[in-house]
Amino acid sequence: MATPALPNPSPLLDDAPPPEPKPRRETKVWKPKVREPAAAAAQDPDAQDAEEPEPEQDEGPEPPPLLPTDAIEPTPSGAEEDADADDSSSVSSAPDASAGGKTERPFPAATDLLHISYNQDYGCFAAGTKTGFRIYNCDPFREIFRRDLGPSPAAPDNDQALHQPPVVGVGGGGGGIGVVEMLFRCNILALVGGGDAPHYPPNKVMIWDDHQSRCIGELSFKSPVRGVRLRRDRIVVVLENKIFVYNFADLKLVHQIETAPNPKGLCSVSQQPGSIVLVCPGAQKGQIRVEHYGARKTKFINAHASRVACFALSQDGRLIATASTKGTLVRIFNAAEGNLLQEVRRGADRAEIYSLAFSNNLQYLAVSSDKGTIHVFNLKINVGLTTNDKPLPAPEADVPHMSPSFSFIKGVLPKYFHSEWSVAQFRLHEGEQYIVAFGHEKNTVAVVGMDGSFYRCQFDPVNGGEMQQLECHNFLKPSDQPQ
Repeated sequence: MATPALPNPSPLLDDAPPPEPKPRRETKVWKPKVREPAAAAAQDPDAQDAEEPEPEQDEGPEPPPLLPTDAIEPTPSGAEEDADADDSSSVSSAPDASAGGKTERPFPAATDLLHISYNQDYGCFAAGTKTGFRIYNCDPFREIFRRDLGPSPAAPDNDQALHQPPVVGVGGGGGGIGVVEMLFRCNILALVGGGDAPHYPPNKVMIWDDHQSRCIGELSFKSPVRGVRLRRDRIVVVLENKIFVYNFADLKLVHQIETAPNPKGLCSVSQQPGSIVLVCPGAQKGQIRVEHYGARKTKFINAHASRVACFALSQDGRLIATASTKGTLVRIFNAAEGNLLQEVRRGADRAEIYSLAFSNNLQYLAVSSDKGTIHVFNLKINVGLTTNDKPLPAPEADVPHMSPSFSFIKGVLPKYFHSEWSVAQFRLHEGEQYIVAFGHEKNTVAVVGMDGSFYRCQFDPVNGGEMQQLECHNFLKPSDQPQ
């Protein structure tokens, strides 16, 4: 029997109108089970393909075609780093942009929230909860839809809610979704169970078709899934020590990568059609690995002396921003050659970096951390020549004028006095986890928090300083919280 294939979603553009609804057929659900292959020898750095295990196929009728369509309406138009060891202490006397009065927590803690993530163009974000998942539009802000997958007294009883019978033997029939990854604005999503009562096993990636309101495929592994990344032509699954890359059309395994321990599921993949660039942790501390699938080459970048805590890849795959567990400096690299292009400073105190994001025009970089401040930095990089980019000379530091008699001090001043600081800041509640992205409107950023908050604000690229808050919402309303 011929192996059924999932049609490639890439030919269908997001602005195409949705097809006419078809009557649902009572057929056996096809769920190709692609299990984690046995441990293999270390991959050759230039290797692209890996042996694929034979997937287990359920005998049954040919599945209905998987047609990704536009199911969502479109959005309108320094010194301490040099010795960056894990046990080193950081200088705390320098000014930190996050200093100042604390912002009061805007909403009650979102105890029902398990996961938040933006889609590939940052026009939407998804939230995984203990009872299902929800999709929101950023500008204008509104909830697009929600799917309630498990019984919950807090679940709303309306036409949008999709109630399904409990899954036997899975989390006691719960509805927890620990990972939800959108594929731009189409009807296909990747789901992973999570929380105390997961709806699906945490070691499986479920391919959800929202037009059919069911899963049409699954990928199974021997250990819990830490993250999922989607392109129109690839599915990337991140485990703690491995990364698997699959063709979207047929769920065929095309590459596997060994990584250092990666409990956060760090991984980024380019989104422009054509050549694929994938960034993940390397095998050594402080190292990142860059896979250039079009050129069939692997690049290793020793980004930091301590472990890499966060990184981001520009959508075109040309620039990489990295931060270490120290969280004081952010470094921007050329993805093709691996050379350092620019270094900016978030602050002087140690911090946990939660997210990094490039603007679409690659002029700005946004950073969020546990200090509760969103920073926006100017990028002084010529992105026109990606293979020959050179670091631009750093601007003159804002160091107070020193008389000639004290000029000898200049040679021993800490490097943070000469650092590049953020041009704009937006202050939130310290200690909460926020992820940041640039909005589609010029000079705007969107911020989503694990406290259930959504902010949209605007920065002045000339004068800088505090950003102007444009709107603020609680996307998990108090009525949605468990009693």
